[in-house]
Amino acid sequence: MSSLNRLALRSLPTLAAAQQSFSTGAAAFSSSYAGSFSRSSAPLFIPSHISTHRQFNNHSAMRTYASTPSSQTPNGSDILASYSSDTHIGQDVAHAMEMLAKADAVCFDVDSTVIDEEGIDVLADTLGKGPEVTAWTTKAMDGNIKFEDALAARLEIIQPSKTDIANCLEKHPLRLSPGVDRLVEALHKRGTDVYLVSGGFRLMIEPVAEVLGVSFDRIYANTITFDESGDYTGFDSNEPTSADQGKPKALTMIKEKYGYKTMVMVGDGATDAQAKPPADAFVGFGGVVARAAVKEKACWFVHDFETMIDIVNKNSN
Repeated sequence: MSSLNRLALRSLPTLAAAQQSFSTGAAAFSSSYAGSFSRSSAPLFIPSHISTHRQFNNHSAMRTYASTPSSQTPNGSDILASYSSDTHIGQDVAHAMEMLAKADAVCFDVDSTVIDEEGIDVLADTLGKGPEVTAWTTKAMDGNIKFEDALAARLEIIQPSKTDIANCLEKHPLRLSPGVDRLVEALHKRGTDVYLVSGGFRLMIEPVAEVLGVSFDRIYANTITFDESGDYTGFDSNEPTSADQGKPKALTMIKEKYGYKTMVMVGDGATDAQAKPPADAFVGFGGVVARAAVKEKACWFVHDFETMIDIVNKNSN
């Protein structure tokens, strides 16, 4: 079994106990990487935080401005003027750029943002329930149905066991969206806290968090419940992300607990757009699916993470 697949199983303690321990060192990971993927040619699931020689590859067409300490962050208009303004869309792009430049916390949606697919759809596909579940996912992400109703309906269709989830992660390792590892690395280097706030499932998100160097206590996601045999029994409705308006609730909890001054939400769905406020800016992500409803509400709508990476790097101490 490849190192990546073992990594995916680490989020399933009752199953992982049967597996041999493995090294998380850079050499071990790198040696197994080449044979770990059969589907995508994109550089995904590369743990950038263990690479000591990574160079940031900012978009060649970008105009840059002088590196400025976060205590002297330029205003949004100055930042926006440093780029080709006709390539940026949103309700208040300058404001979103300024908020990102000085954010002390950035929260990311996971499905179709941090990863390039919907985890619940991947799980449904492996169990032969793909089309039914995808229809519910589309309704939820477009904002046409309450999230809790879509979540309950999809889980009732799938009813995944622990073994089902483990097999899914082994056969279909979740893929990072291009550039998100470099964005998270840049934020961490600057001292900005990163959170994963998702309507997806904690068991499937923990391996992603581990690769990105995000601690598990900074995951706000849904918890599937199982009986002693590992069979599906339901989900924890006490999780803030299990219901509509769950993401603003989760961000409020985070902001109040840690006292962040400036928080940015990044995501592809209608539930992510709901997170402003308490987020000071919402960056809509259309690199996987460009949703019209999200584009209309986003302070800034992006199709890749390159300009965001550049702004973070240029506003680091």
